[in-house]
Amino acid sequence: MPFFDFISSLQENPYFGAGFGLFGIGAGVAALRKATQVGMILFRRHYMMTLEVPCRDKSYQWLLQWITLKGAKQTQHLSVETKFVQHETGKVATNYDFIPSIGTHFFRYGKSWIRVERSREQHTLDLHMGVPWETVTLTAFGRNRELYFRILDEARTVALKEHEGKTIMYTAMGSEWRQFGHPRKRRPLFSVVLDDGVAERIVSDVREFITNPTWYTERGIPYRRGYLLHGPPGCGKSSFITALAGELEHSICVLNLRDRKSVV
Repeated sequence: MPFFDFISSLQENPYFGAGFGLFGIGAGVAALRKATQVGMILFRRHYMMTLEVPCRDKSYQWLLQWITLKGAKQTQHLSVETKFVQHETGKVATNYDFIPSIGTHFFRYGKSWIRVERSREQHTLDLHMGVPWETVTLTAFGRNRELYFRILDEARTVALKEHEGKTIMYTAMGSEWRQFGHPRKRRPLFSVVLDDGVAERIVSDVREFITNPTWYTERGIPYRRGYLLHGPPGCGKSSFITALAGELEHSICVLNLRDRKSVV
């Protein structure tokens, strides 16, 4: 029997025809599913941008606050973040900020729709902070990375505006610096009483040091400078450091030399 006649006889068989039809439908559905998956992968790779921000990155909290203020105000899935705000009188008030919770959120930025996915790894901990590892992933259409640069820059500006005109103190915790206490209003340099000319000489020397790093690198000298403030308690050493940081618009880092774990 010729081969084609054999195939025709099989097609006329109702049992074979039914099985062959089901097989064909199943194979077609499987091929369509695979093609859809491959198409989505290629589409995401060439026509979508993804930005992942881990919780250890400094812009993580900035980004969450910015998303809440600028984009995800209408989301119904929120997490609370409690903050203590110290007023000029010394009174401490409690503020509650709502940030996007774990899950998926959508918001519009300019002409672009952005998908925000905040995920948390329950079995992975941030060893320095002792909290579950979290990431925020932004996904948008297009290939222009400038979109993410603008978002991060806006988030940074909004975050720094809260500390504008204030001095922040940090303390060493393991291998990183963490904020210590509440941001303080900058103290004027003239409010600290020292001998005539002492404050002016130190400020002038510090400014010259800050503006001349190349002088040290060209000569192979470590770029650092130290000042020893001495005197009895209450004479203004700590107050002058606070005023100097405010004058230069710098933060203060407190390092306990007796704690060997903090010395880096």
